Amino acid sequence: MPSKVSLRTRRPVLAMTMSSFQERPALSARASRRDWWGLAILALPCLLYSMDLTVLNLAVPSLTADLQPSGPQLLWIVDIYGFVLAGALITMGALGDRIGRRKLLMWGAAAFGSASILAAFSPTAELLIVARALLGLAAATLAPSTLSLISTMFRDPGQRSLAIGIWMASFSLGGAIGPLVGGALLEHFWWGSVFLIAVPVMVLLLVAAPRLLPEFKDSDRARVEVGTALLSIAAMLALVYGAKRVLIGSFDPAGMVALATGIVLGTLLVRGQLAAGRPMIDFRLFAQASFAIPVGIYFTGLFLSFGTLLLFAQYLQLALEMPPFEAGLWTLFSAAGFLIGSLSAPAFAERAGPTRVIPISLLVASAGFAMLSWSVMAGLFPAVLAAAFLMALGVGPVLTLSTDLIVGAVPVARAGSAAAIAETSSELGGALGIGVMGSMAISVYRGAIGPALDASLPETVRVAAADSLGTLHAAIGGLGQPAQETLRAAATSAFNIGFAAQSAACAALALLAALASLAMKSRATRLNQNGV
Repeated sequence: MPSKVSLRTRRPVLAMTMSSFQERPALSARASRRDWWGLAILALPCLLYSMDLTVLNLAVPSLTADLQPSGPQLLWIVDIYGFVLAGALITMGALGDRIGRRKLLMWGAAAFGSASILAAFSPTAELLIVARALLGLAAATLAPSTLSLISTMFRDPGQRSLAIGIWMASFSLGGAIGPLVGGALLEHFWWGSVFLIAVPVMVLLLVAAPRLLPEFKDSDRARVEVGTALLSIAAMLALVYGAKRVLIGSFDPAGMVALATGIVLGTLLVRGQLAAGRPMIDFRLFAQASFAIPVGIYFTGLFLSFGTLLLFAQYLQLALEMPPFEAGLWTLFSAAGFLIGSLSAPAFAERAGPTRVIPISLLVASAGFAMLSWSVMAGLFPAVLAAAFLMALGVGPVLTLSTDLIVGAVPVARAGSAAAIAETSSELGGALGIGVMGSMAISVYRGAIGPALDASLPETVRVAAADSLGTLHAAIGGLGQPAQETLRAAATSAFNIGFAAQSAACAALALLAALASLAMKSRATRLNQNGV
């Protein structure tokens, strides 16, 4: 069997051009039917991974009435999953390379199922917070394990790209069906039922994984150091928590201290691993343009899309006042765009090469963002849905092909670490996208709602209206009907202005990213023609 050709043997500036599908040699035998069945099994935890990020939002009202958490406790119930997930990803990727990727996946599946049961039957808010933290820790094993196993199972570049497209589509599908399944369950059962979705899926994974998935581990990797692992988790937790607090405008001492602590711990982690002879986390991968550039593209795609999708969901439920299940149905337009874009990207890349498809996809995404900005202000709901589809259609290939380039840029033995770094960049990109773009939308909203908040309104209503459209809806119950309608209309208009401004900014950023990627491709092509 031919050995895997490392992209590191090429000059870094040429790596993306040289990685186009038609130029890469066949690296090994094509995947078997068993491998494709194994991919179907790997897609299952990815569905749950994204479903668990969305389904809890629907259950918040009912679990609040049942457990009666305090305000800070409710925030931790919602946020702790993402914090722990982001903090543990890099460590879990390195651990999978060392002890075995299938083994880590099965450990994580068992832990995820157990923590889901604990969350479903939690009698107190404190125990639910603990269960959500355990779910985040278990989820951190799923994404890097599944992606690194794909790199092991699918050595042929074209097949690997298609497999990654299916893998990426499973996340989109999970995010789409999460609100639908969650809404249906909450109409008939208690809030804990949304967590039990994971249990039969994880049981199926535990039964099928030993039969369909290969095991792979790198015995030459450095041993997993507890100190390094804890430092990595602490640095990521502090960075993500601090960034979220600061970027949403909460310049409180806790957020600032957490951000500064994360930067210091992260610097110590990177310096220590760079100095190590056999690092547990190989940050030297970023010295390769063939790895660093796709990670940057992946980060950009998630930065642009996460904040927009969150505001789109709020637009449906708050501005248009749709119930959760109906809003979930309309989000299928953006989910369909992601699915089609992710699954069609490998075929286009095989013909034209990823370095052409990625900038074109960014241009499509830019057009979608611009159309979204215009249609929200125009009040044309069909155009809003078309814009959401177009935006997702452009972002889908960007995420799929950049992921494929990331995995293809490293040897199979380091795929777990590479996958973990990629997923960590996705968590940071998503968090920063929500923070930066969300803060922009909120700032524009507050400026637009200001003139409607005259002194005749109660202080509590004015404070709530200046905070967000959601808090306004909860605070105007004591006003007369005409005043409610007037203030609701003004707040909805202000929200739409903020959403349109955020979408316009994303359109500009996507356009700049497309032009930058075209410039890098052109420079690499010229150097390649000159034999540099």
